[in-house]
Amino acid sequence: MLLSVQNLDVYYGAVHALHDMTIAVDSGEIVTLIGANGAGKSTTLRAISGMIKPRSGSIRFNDQEIGGRASHELVREGLSHVPEGRGIFANLTVHENLELGAYARKDKRNIVSDRERALTLFPRVRERLKQVAGTLSGGEQQMLAIARALLARPKLLLLDEPSLGLAPQLVQQVFSIIREINRQGTTILLVEQNAHMALTVAHRAYVIQTGQVIKGDKASKLLEDPEVKKAYLGG
Repeated sequence: MLLSVQNLDVYYGAVHALHDMTIAVDSGEIVTLIGANGAGKSTTLRAISGMIKPRSGSIRFNDQEIGGRASHELVREGLSHVPEGRGIFANLTVHENLELGAYARKDKRNIVSDRERALTLFPRVRERLKQVAGTLSGGEQQMLAIARALLARPKLLLLDEPSLGLAPQLVQQVFSIIREINRQGTTILLVEQNAHMALTVAHRAYVIQTGQVIKGDKASKLLEDPEVKKAYLGG
């Protein structure tokens, strides 16, 4: 088990955002969290990546307890988070953003090959290396954010709403690349508002409602689940 989240409780002030959250991700999987806005999907990713501190519960990654540890330490351990809103450095060039993705690494030779791999996955990013990142389109910024995360050579990649605000043809492209990243060996935990697309690309999925898991199963089964269809798939 690469990631095990057990009985996690998270509060924002007096608001109880996650209740007894329990999920697991095996090495090599794509696992997705689906649910309505405000259900607790992004909060789950933030707790895993150290952006917020849980009140109670356990987060184990690679056989280590990581609950409450700092985000920059977890990057070194092999956990990268592409947050909703992308979080790129708008005033830096695309090239400089990519360099920052590898800031914690010392293996310079491997960084060069990983950068080449990322640019092969995202040829549009390669075309814009000298461009200031803030001038990229939304889709290009999303591609840059994922490419930058790959430069940390993650064992587990957390992706929060990668299709948000993208044109339909770009959504297809981004999800095709997510599949390829997984095929090349990176485990992925995905939060995505486009539930149909998320369930199509994932191996397993959890349905989150008001900070709790209400269903968990193979993604293919949840695609056919009548309750999931009615609530999240428009039918």
